[in-house]
Amino acid sequence: MELLRPESLEAARSALGNGQGSVPLAGGTELVPLLRDRIVEATTLVDIGAVVPRGIEGGRIGAGTTLGDLEVDPEIPKALREACRLAASPQLRAMGTIGGNLLQSTRCWYWRLRYPCWLHGGDRCFAREGQHREHAVFANKPCASAHPSDPAAALLALGATVHTDRRVFPLADLYRLPTAENREMTTLDPGELILELDVSAPEASTYLKAMDRQRFSFALVGVAAARFGGETRLAVSGMAPIPWLLDEAGGLDRATPLPQNAYKLEIAGALIRRALAEVAA
Repeated sequence: MELLRPESLEAARSALGNGQGSVPLAGGTELVPLLRDRIVEATTLVDIGAVVPRGIEGGRIGAGTTLGDLEVDPEIPKALREACRLAASPQLRAMGTIGGNLLQSTRCWYWRLRYPCWLHGGDRCFAREGQHREHAVFANKPCASAHPSDPAAALLALGATVHTDRRVFPLADLYRLPTAENREMTTLDPGELILELDVSAPEASTYLKAMDRQRFSFALVGVAAARFGGETRLAVSGMAPIPWLLDEAGGLDRATPLPQNAYKLEIAGALIRRALAEVAA
């Protein structure tokens, strides 16, 4: 495997080409385990640390900024600070970048263990008929995997905007539900790089998270709330194959839980009530 360290965005684009065999590397906290487990195959790693912006300036966040940097910056809305603080261990937060975190793969154990599941191109979701306690309660057909990113839910509630090396679009448009024709869960083109995020300052925001253990675990349910004037936006993590925006608290009524994960709706309801009370105070 070859490692390239381009010093310009143009060189990084050239190295990544159309994505065939070339994979971008930033913090590596997500990619390295996927390479180790042979879930991702690569002939070339392209270290983008020198070409992707890092740092915070007002509401503009470089995609190379680490979660550790974000959680302590007073310019960052509370929902995003808390989501970063709760996302992982201090060591991982010191390495993992916000751009990479948004592109995390599912933690579904069937997918991670390389079962020939629907998301891997098969014709069945093993989780739906197997162990699915931690899986999705929304949009869980044909794939019941749950998106693991805490910051993604916070940024969705905050109405963030994504800047790539090719275009600008709302964060909500970064994600897509997989279909039989296209089983990707993001809308990025091959080789397209997230460069920056724009985040508006809400009047109040928060992120609350329920986990199996007290710290450093993936969300069973995460709830982000952000109040802008008379509107409060709610987004959840751990509840759908992609970060999921709720129109209102009653949006839980549209869930389709599986037998082992209906408990998530009770947790979500409690966290939503707490989050709404906090941002209204």
